[in-house]
This record gives sequence, C-alpha cells and structure tokens, in this order.
Amino acid sequence: MNRVVMDDDAGRGGAGHRQELRPGRGRRASPAIAFVAAGVLIGAAIERLVAPTQSLSAADSAAPTGALSQAPQDGFAAVAKAVMPAVVNISSLKVTRTYEYSPFMLDPFFRDFFGQELPGMVVPREQREMSLGSGVIVDEDGTILTNYHVIEQSQEVKASLADGRELRARIVGADRRTDLAVLRVNKTSLPRARMGDSERIEVGDIVLAIGNPFGLGETVTMGIVSAIGRGSLGLADYEDFIQTDAAINPGNSGGALVNTRGEVIGINTAIYSRSGGYQGIGFAIPSGMARDVLDSIVKYGHVVRGYAGLGFQGITPDLARAFGLSESRGALVTGVDPDGPAAGAGLRRGDVVVALQGRAITSDVDLRTQLSRLKPGDRAALEIVRDGLRKDVTLVLSEPPADRGRAGRRG
Repeated sequence: MNRVVMDDDAGRGGAGHRQELRPGRGRRASPAIAFVAAGVLIGAAIERLVAPTQSLSAADSAAPTGALSQAPQDGFAAVAKAVMPAVVNISSLKVTRTYEYSPFMLDPFFRDFFGQELPGMVVPREQREMSLGSGVIVDEDGTILTNYHVIEQSQEVKASLADGRELRARIVGADRRTDLAVLRVNKTSLPRARMGDSERIEVGDIVLAIGNPFGLGETVTMGIVSAIGRGSLGLADYEDFIQTDAAINPGNSGGALVNTRGEVIGINTAIYSRSGGYQGIGFAIPSGMARDVLDSIVKYGHVVRGYAGLGFQGITPDLARAFGLSESRGALVTGVDPDGPAAGAGLRRGDVVVALQGRAITSDVDLRTQLSRLKPGDRAALEIVRDGLRKDVTLVLSEPPADRGRAGRRG
C-alpha cells in the first residue's frame, strides 16, 4: 500500500506522534489509491498557496483606514446623495373656466325652436389641471427656485420633500422673461443646495440632472455639457442656455443641473424633442442668471432690470462685409433712444457692439441677455466697432421708462 501519513490525537502517543503504514514487500500500489493520494497532496499544496492570500484579504477588509479609504468612490453617489434632499417635487393646480352649451342644445329641436342665442343655454365649466415639475431649495428658510411655466396661472402650489413631507408653497415672485419663479414654504432648517458659478463651466464637463420626471420621484441622470450660450430657441425672452445630453424629461423642469462638486450650475428647463420624450438635447438656465433673478425677486418682489436705450439686431455675413468685420459676430445698433443712457454715452446707429464687460458678444440675443442682468446704476463697458475702428464706450444704466413696451427689442 502506498504511504499515507495520518495525525493521531494527543491521547495516543502524545501530540505530534505519527503512525506510518507502509506498503508490504513485493506488492504494487493500487492506481486508484495512488490517484487519491496525489489529489490529497495537490490539495494541501493549493491550501498553502491560498491561505496567505485569504489572510491578506481579511486584514485589508478589517482595516478602517488606509488604501481602501483613499480609493475613489464608484460613480457619483456622494454628489447625488448630497443634492437630492434639496430637490423637491412641485405640484401646481390651475383652474380654468370654459363655456359650453347646455345639454338641451344638443337636441336639434331645441336649437331650432329657441335659437342659438337663448340666454342660459351657454353654461360655464371649471377645468382643474394639475402640473408637475421640480424645484431646488436654495436656503434654509425654505426658498425654492423653479421654472415659471411650472407654476404659471396656478391657484395652489405644493412642494413634496424628499422625506415625504408635503408643504404648501407661496409664490414670492415670477419672471416670465427668463422662465424662472421663486417659491417659499413655511418651514425652516431644510436641506439646501449650494449654487455654483455657471461662468466656469466648459463644454465636456460632467453634469447630473436631478428632478422628478413624469412624477415618478427623485431621479438622477448623468451626461456632459454639450454646449453653452444657446439662444434664439424661442423658450424665453432672455436666453443663455446650457445644453446637456443628461436625460431631461417632462417633470424635470425646475430641477437641478449639478456639477461633480455637488454645486447647482443650472435649472433644468426644456428639451428638444420630436416625440415629446428625451432625445439627447436638454437645456438649463445658468445659475448666474438664476441667482440674479432670485436675488431681485427676494429683495423687490419682482425683477428689476436696467435700461440702456438701445435697439440692435444680429450681424449677417453681408452686414459683416459691409462694416469691415472679420466674422459675423456682435450686435448692430439700429436705434438709440435720444433720452436714454446710450445716447448720453455717444452711441450711434451703425455702431457694432462686439464686447460687454470684457466678454465677447456673439449675437443680438447674447447682448440683450447680458444687458438684462444689469441693474439701474450699473456701468456697462462696451467695446464697439465704428468706421472700422474699435472704441470703448461706458454707459450707466437707468430705470426703465414707464412706457417700456414702445422700446420693442431694445435693451
């Protein structure tokens, strides 16, 4: 028989005593038993190799700090966890009144006999419409930033918090021209989001969109900043949108667009879609514009904007050649209010505004949007092109005139 080594227990010959069974003389070991013995030996060798590895793994898992604590966290769970409690679900109730014929008028006999204009045959009906969207808590006093179209013409607004609480919200103020609104709930010490600097974002930055699409509840999607400074979309009077491919769907409006530091750099507003659903292009209002609107509404109850007294239009390639410009960028001054700040600063028709506050102006929409962020008394440093020469002009914005509507597209 082939040699097999067995350990005896301590009661037989003491600890470590071994009894050896040797094969008899003249006999060959059985192949089956030899195979089993080889398997035992191989198993023992593998056990010796694996044991140190298992011990090391156990030591690593037991260590509270060290290499594992310094390893990067998978995904952006920490960012989402920090911001999600500050994003709320907004539900607004809008009641509209319509008029329809009495059921009696459905009968041709009544229509022919009494006529179409019989008093009392037209009765009012109330239609109750519920709109769903999102909002972002921006301070501990319960101030919420959302979209104007989420609460437009609403008689009742409620905010549902991440912990399940539902609070009645009051509309502090709204600004249709930027599609922003400010709400407040009667609750303090609420979780709040930290506003970031939208001027620092760049195309390609990773962003998260947080909101309540389709009323499903808190949802986080991820994408990148696809473009910045998007305008001429017809979504608002003042447009300077961040474009992103993070999934934004109905119900996300008013939610937060967040950078990887957990800062809100945009308020999700709209999507570009041919089907009504997400198709890879979404738009968010930059946090810089949102903060200006928020501060003005909280302070004055409405948005206060300065008045420059300028009328302007975009630069076409033909106009660029006519005015000796190297590219079709900037805004052509088409009119100047004789009593406005622009006239006092010496601006004239035919001037081309190419920069404001040191920032290049890409179009007439861009100039209008940037001017809209200035308040009465603010100084606007313009760089213009006149007769092929560049010139710096500074004007001080004033209060808008009472008949502001006559200014048309003026800033």
